[in-house]
Amino acid sequence: MTVHQFTFSSPKRLIFGPGSICQLPRISQALGGHRILFLTGNTSFKASTAWAELTTAFAGNNARLFFVSVTKEPSPNLVDQIVKDHWDMEATLVIAVGGGSVLDAGKAVSAMMGQKESVETYLEEVGTRTHSGSKLPFIAVPTTSGTGSEATKNAVLSKPGPDGYKKSLRHDNFIPDLALVDPELTLPCPARVTAACGMDALTQLLEAYVSVKASPMTHALCRSGLSGFGPALARVLLEDPLDIEARSCLSYGAYMSGLALANAGLGPVHGFAGVIGAMAPNRHGQVCGTLLAETTRAIITTLQKNDPHHPSLAAYADAAVLLGIASSSLSMSPALSRLIDQLDQWVEDYKMPPLRDCGIKKEDIVTIARKTGQKNTPTMLTLETLISILEQRF
Repeated sequence: MTVHQFTFSSPKRLIFGPGSICQLPRISQALGGHRILFLTGNTSFKASTAWAELTTAFAGNNARLFFVSVTKEPSPNLVDQIVKDHWDMEATLVIAVGGGSVLDAGKAVSAMMGQKESVETYLEEVGTRTHSGSKLPFIAVPTTSGTGSEATKNAVLSKPGPDGYKKSLRHDNFIPDLALVDPELTLPCPARVTAACGMDALTQLLEAYVSVKASPMTHALCRSGLSGFGPALARVLLEDPLDIEARSCLSYGAYMSGLALANAGLGPVHGFAGVIGAMAPNRHGQVCGTLLAETTRAIITTLQKNDPHHPSLAAYADAAVLLGIASSSLSMSPALSRLIDQLDQWVEDYKMPPLRDCGIKKEDIVTIARKTGQKNTPTMLTLETLISILEQRF
């Protein structure tokens, strides 16, 4: 095997496993968490036994906690307001417990507590300044299995509207100091959230696996994350939502997807999702999920026509085997067909909504296609193909 030059970034530490949330107060103390800015999502976690135990344990450590609720995708204004409201508290640590939006908000807040400018000043393709990378220590605790934000170096911020955007605050130093992944925290997730998050993680694993920036490290991560992911998602959504073994598989896959995307980048599904997310509020995972099958079909079809020996075709076929869709003895062409067919079936089974239910109008399709980025994709899709994908899922 020929190994070319590559770089790799990851959190300094990962704690993984059911029940690991109980370690958070002790670990926080070790990171200097005496005055903690604590971001959470909706009320379900606060109503849990784990929350009551955590707050008691933090009080026993003589830690002061300042709480912030994040109930939607974070905007630059939200991050700026949180920083302004807590500027004088002299925080020593930021903890975010929640879904991808909460983790992204916490990541951005930890980066901006030492800055006096608006976070918009440092956003990719929006701002004019480069962040120094200085931040408060940050602990990310996901309560969903989707975005993998607990393993990434960027925080996605959204400003919806006709002139809106969905852009990243990014720096290698923004990777969480600690990722604490406890699959038990995902048990209360409703089916629709689990489905959207699962399809998001699956999209990230597939796009990173065939990315032009992939390396032996990211290939290994994607293979590991894909293994068993399909059956685990089906088990949780269609049979037993409290199956902690299946939930653990999903949490692990989501974490692997975050590590992989942070180092290999993503493809046109997320290119679509970024543009659509800037136009109207919607669930990011549902947008990725509804477009995954059609986009994968278009990439595979284009590769088969223009470059039938492209290594990404073998990677897609391998993904079909890892997901339990095809046997290893099956030749490439039928394995690819089974992958596309199964992705179609999952879109239907897991009720991924059409784009018209995501706040998108028919007349928006051409604009979305023109604005969609295709960086890291194994083959460039034509404008006509991008439009066709969107029309098929409208």
